[in-house]
Amino acid sequence: MLKQILSKLPRKSQKSDSLDSAGLDSGNHTSNSSNGVQCTNIGNSITSRLSVVKRVSSAVFPASIMAGVEAVEPNLSFKDVSNPQKQNLFISKLNLCCEVSDFSDPEKASSEQDLKRQTLIELVDFVSSGSAKFNEPAVAAMCKMCDVNLFRVFPPKYRSNTSSGEAEDDEPMFDPAWSNLQLVYDLLLRFISYSSLDAKVAKKHVDHSFILKLLDLFESEDPRERDCLKTILHRIYGKFMVHRPFVRKAVSNIIYRFVFETERHNGIAELLEIFGSIISGFAIPLKEEHKMFLCRALIPLHKPKSIGVYHQQLTYCVVQFVDKDQKLANNVIKGLLKYWPITNSQKELMFISELEEILEMTNMVEFQKIMVPVFRRIACCLNSSHYQVAERAHSLWNNEHILNLITHNRHVIFPLIFPSLERNSQNHWNQAVLNLTQNIRKMFCEMDEELLLACQHKLEEENSQLIEAAEKRKLAWERLETTAAAFKPAATNNVPPVKPATPPVAC
Repeated sequence: MLKQILSKLPRKSQKSDSLDSAGLDSGNHTSNSSNGVQCTNIGNSITSRLSVVKRVSSAVFPASIMAGVEAVEPNLSFKDVSNPQKQNLFISKLNLCCEVSDFSDPEKASSEQDLKRQTLIELVDFVSSGSAKFNEPAVAAMCKMCDVNLFRVFPPKYRSNTSSGEAEDDEPMFDPAWSNLQLVYDLLLRFISYSSLDAKVAKKHVDHSFILKLLDLFESEDPRERDCLKTILHRIYGKFMVHRPFVRKAVSNIIYRFVFETERHNGIAELLEIFGSIISGFAIPLKEEHKMFLCRALIPLHKPKSIGVYHQQLTYCVVQFVDKDQKLANNVIKGLLKYWPITNSQKELMFISELEEILEMTNMVEFQKIMVPVFRRIACCLNSSHYQVAERAHSLWNNEHILNLITHNRHVIFPLIFPSLERNSQNHWNQAVLNLTQNIRKMFCEMDEELLLACQHKLEEENSQLIEAAEKRKLAWERLETTAAAFKPAATNNVPPVKPATPPVAC
């Protein structure tokens, strides 16, 4: 009777049976060692430790990312786990580094910051070893960790633009958290550059939003951070071909906003340095998109006052375009003449140097299209009262390619330049400029003495005509003054004006 009643009771599940049997086995061992409490404490500590890791993982990473990922104690070393467990340990350590620390006070260094720094060093060493192939949860965890540690809003800028636009003289500001940021950037760079990283998997997380946030960081005041960003963005552009048009468009928008709205940005030089490498890889013939980038973004960058900060990188980009398509030299030189500085001598020196580099790459056909406006501007530079501008303009004749272009088109160029040389010989205050002017005159004389004499004769005629015109104006003004002095209006017969009567107002 008792057996029948017991048989009708519900049986325990198989999992419970296995746990019970395990408990019995452990009970047997503990009874043999006469220490049952010790085994119970060990089991409880392991369970509590794993539960903490699972709670933190679920709080930082979504369930979709952590699906199928077994939690591993993050304090373990990569040497202490098996190869299949290294991916999970990598994610657990990234999880641990998602805690943001305050580095504003250097005396406030805590054990948590030291632990985070040591963990980041371990992650960098693990990625550098090249012994793993990262799956999608690892890529997602990496992007999440970078999002937490790197992507931040910078405080507003309190520096005002100087009147001369020489922003390059400002002392750089350094981020107090750089010791931590440097490790994160190093880890991200090694991760993106990892040869076994599958771009098709990684592009789901290194997406447009991630790239835009990365571009926003170029506003950082710290030049070390901008230099790291430059390298990382270049690697992303090279590895993810699907993102290349978006990167070009996003950088163009940054340049548009800088040129036409704010004239404030810290990372223009670094962005142009990236594009210098990108432009050198453009296929020939150039796409219309690339030509539009030159005309709408690069050429207007000559307008801001702070061009000295990025002019070297800008010149390199422009020269790369002209090297690939010499027909673009016409557009570039017209843009230079459009934005040519009038009162900023230092900026004018930069423009003359860039003009020389472009003319050095220009063929005869393209040169003949723009030689008249170019040498009208050069003639003004030859007469500049700023001796450095005048000397730099004279030095163009030392370039063999430009001298060859001038020689073949001397019948057009000599008449434009000769008046400036004559004015320098008579009026310029600087002896070095006077010597350079005499050298160019001798060069012209050896090149075509007959043309030089014709230009001199024409200049003398123009000067005599100007003198005659000045004498005529002087006589005309004297006649007007004599007539005005002789005119004396009669003081009599002055009838006072009659005030009109006020008409009555009908109520």
